[in-house]
Amino acid sequence: MMYLSNKKTIMLITGAFISHACWKKWIVFFEDKGYKVVAPPWPYKNETAAVLRQAHSESKIASTRLSDLLDYYTEIIDKLPEKPIIIGHSYGGLLAQLLIQKELGSIGICINSIPPGNLIHYNFSFYKNLWNLSVHFTSKNKTYLMPFKKWQHLFGNQMSFDEQKEAYETLLIPESKSILRDIYTKSGKIDFKKKHNPLLFLSGSEDAFVPASLNYLNFKQYKNLHSITCYKEFQDLNHLSIHQKNWETIAEFTANWLRKIS
Repeated sequence: MMYLSNKKTIMLITGAFISHACWKKWIVFFEDKGYKVVAPPWPYKNETAAVLRQAHSESKIASTRLSDLLDYYTEIIDKLPEKPIIIGHSYGGLLAQLLIQKELGSIGICINSIPPGNLIHYNFSFYKNLWNLSVHFTSKNKTYLMPFKKWQHLFGNQMSFDEQKEAYETLLIPESKSILRDIYTKSGKIDFKKKHNPLLFLSGSEDAFVPASLNYLNFKQYKNLHSITCYKEFQDLNHLSIHQKNWETIAEFTANWLRKIS
């Protein structure tokens, strides 16, 4: 199906472990600004978080690979009337980087982006968290369901207990172990010297999963002098900043930046 519209299209891409319901307020926000907004869930994830958690042990989500996600989003983009503005969060930020590299987006915005596999850094707590979340000694044919305690630490720090619980219940879903491992395959590499469409990296000072310093390093790797790459750090925001109390701060900044760049 072809979408026919003279409005600019924004595509919102969710990260790992999170339901696409995380974009509810963002969709309204950007539609009010005159954009057409699409937020397609990842394959096998078009259900509520509660339903997906119930199906955890038999979930087809376990079979998803990074290359599948890239093919899936490429197919969706091909049906749009134009190259979309891609806004991705966490693993979705990495997908935004990879789709911009494939020249499939007009602009890319990477929020708390998981860095590509060929970014050399010495943040060992990030490697450790990634390792724990992809549980290397267990079957990759089963999904991984993040326990609440880990969620509190990696995604929900800076939130009250009630906010953490609400976010966990409405957003947390089982995840494929393979997609985290796939960051370190050929599919997860960025050619930092290649010319690219504008990219904006946004980070949270309190992100316990992908620290702001790692986001900044990701941004700094882009070396093409003929391409626009920008960076902004937000104070007091965590990894789940798109769902935190002050999510509008990020959305407003993004909307203003888009206005300037377009």
